[in-house]
Amino acid sequence: MTSGNLKYQFARLSVAEKLIAINVVVFIINALVPFLLGISKSTIDEWFHLPKDFFDFLGQPWSLVTYSFFHGGLGHIFWNMLLLYFSGRIFLNLFGPKRFITVYFLGVIFGGLLFLLSYNVLPGLLGNNTALIGASAGVTAILIFVCTYIPNQEVRIIFLNVKLWQVGVFVVLIDLIQMPMGNAGGHLAHLGGAALGYVYARQLLNGRDIGEGFTKFIDGLSNLFKKKEKKAPLRTVHRKKKVTQPSKAEYDRQSHQRKIDSILDKISKSGYESLSKAEKDFLFKAGKED
Repeated sequence: MTSGNLKYQFARLSVAEKLIAINVVVFIINALVPFLLGISKSTIDEWFHLPKDFFDFLGQPWSLVTYSFFHGGLGHIFWNMLLLYFSGRIFLNLFGPKRFITVYFLGVIFGGLLFLLSYNVLPGLLGNNTALIGASAGVTAILIFVCTYIPNQEVRIIFLNVKLWQVGVFVVLIDLIQMPMGNAGGHLAHLGGAALGYVYARQLLNGRDIGEGFTKFIDGLSNLFKKKEKKAPLRTVHRKKKVTQPSKAEYDRQSHQRKIDSILDKISKSGYESLSKAEKDFLFKAGKED
């Protein structure tokens, strides 16, 4: 497969699938490079993992995000990516890729900050983890977000139908129960991501987008890397006295948005399962267009 085909296939993926692909590629490279060069794996890892010591973190602040792209083993990355795939599909049926990125990386950041805080204020955690790795905080943020936003939506797990709020409660309880058994810092990071996802969804249901500033920040960063388009030379345009197309386009846009708002209001009142198939399909297509 040529590089052009790879780029095309990658561009067709959803934002959740792109994150999964990036995590898998990083995992493979991080396993192969130390082996091929005959160096210790920690030689590379230590530059990207989130250290528990606050002063070590100040020396590598980028690790507050980069730690989420590294995993400790095959089982670690497999379960994280599996959960990201399924929770991401539900999320992207409701919202577009920009909000997905916002919730995911705010979960990563908040989980990392809680990890740092806990190891510097809770003496019981001293001597445990030396660094934080894994996408679990971001994945948990996405999962708990959808569990909070459409709590009564039923999903099929093996041979049982369960509601999303039950899934969310189960995930949080597992982290709380396992915390004293080991990897306390990792479980605290998961809970940090869960808290972010819960608060974000609750605030959004109340009409407030707490991640709006972060979304604008990400947009600003992405604009820095976009190639500047060449501006066409100015030319005189004689306007017609009567223009009907723009007004029709504006009408269609407003009608489209009103339909989205109506469906989201229905979800907040009665749950995602109350939607008809046509409404679900419409919402899915609208999310792809964002």
